[in-house]
Amino acid sequence: MGKKRKHSETKVAENENKEEAAPERPKRTLFGFKTSPEDIKENDSSPFFRNKEKVLVTCSRRISFRYRHLMLNLVDLLPHCKKDNKVESKGSKGTDLNELVELRSCSSCLFFECRKGKDLYLWMAKCPNGPSVKFLVNAVHTMEELKLTGNHLKGSRPILTFSANFDKSPHWKLLKEMITQIFATPKDHRKSKPYHDHVYVFSIADDHIWFRNYQISTDHTGTAQKLGRGDLENMTLIEVGPRFCLNPIKIFSGSFGGPTLYENPFYVSPNTIRSMEKRQKAGKYAKKVKAKTRKKMHELENPLEVDEFADMWKE
Repeated sequence: MGKKRKHSETKVAENENKEEAAPERPKRTLFGFKTSPEDIKENDSSPFFRNKEKVLVTCSRRISFRYRHLMLNLVDLLPHCKKDNKVESKGSKGTDLNELVELRSCSSCLFFECRKGKDLYLWMAKCPNGPSVKFLVNAVHTMEELKLTGNHLKGSRPILTFSANFDKSPHWKLLKEMITQIFATPKDHRKSKPYHDHVYVFSIADDHIWFRNYQISTDHTGTAQKLGRGDLENMTLIEVGPRFCLNPIKIFSGSFGGPTLYENPFYVSPNTIRSMEKRQKAGKYAKKVKAKTRKKMHELENPLEVDEFADMWKE
């Protein structure tokens, strides 16, 4: 029988094991800076912020195949997103989507709503407190449709560029901040690559936001050359896709609703455009009917003279 260790000896062994253990792992911040525990001041109570942005991407029922392909292209471009089943757009869609975002532990939502099989609306919301924006999506071209030569690695982090028009008015600044938070891939995300090889371009033209995706390419001469920082002469941009245009309709203070912060005065709904086209076509038909009635009235007012030789060959 072996002798039992004394209680003091076990405490000494535990302290030795603690000393031999690995040091405490330093914390990470949003920009990837690491600080050791010794550098943290005792009086500094400010917490470290780490970007844990997750975006839920979903769509409504009865969506067309073209718009569904656009949604799948965005899912491929956003490694920090989660795709979910279709949601019924009628009724209380706001509460259902907020609950769904909370269940999937996300902080933002992209909801593609298709109406009448023709019109596509995009809801961009920060859940659960807002704000949220409703867009009308136009000029949709998917990757499968364009067949462009550009190609970048899946999951790599993008560089977001905005035109100078975003800094002119407050609602454009708000949209710029929301797009930055949703489309920018968080650093050190588990599904992302730790480098940049493509650019997202957001530009404003005619009060619309135009989206383009370009690959950053360099000349391959056969020899391994490391490009310097800012060496733009040896870099070229090749478009990858997809392409789409966002027409902002309203900005709400809450998530999928609430008080209206901004309303686009130049927005015209697709239903009114279609009704105007029908009226134009109806105007053409009305002109034809009027022309026929005028012809009949002219024939009645100016009858033809009776021909003397009309019945000569009937005998």
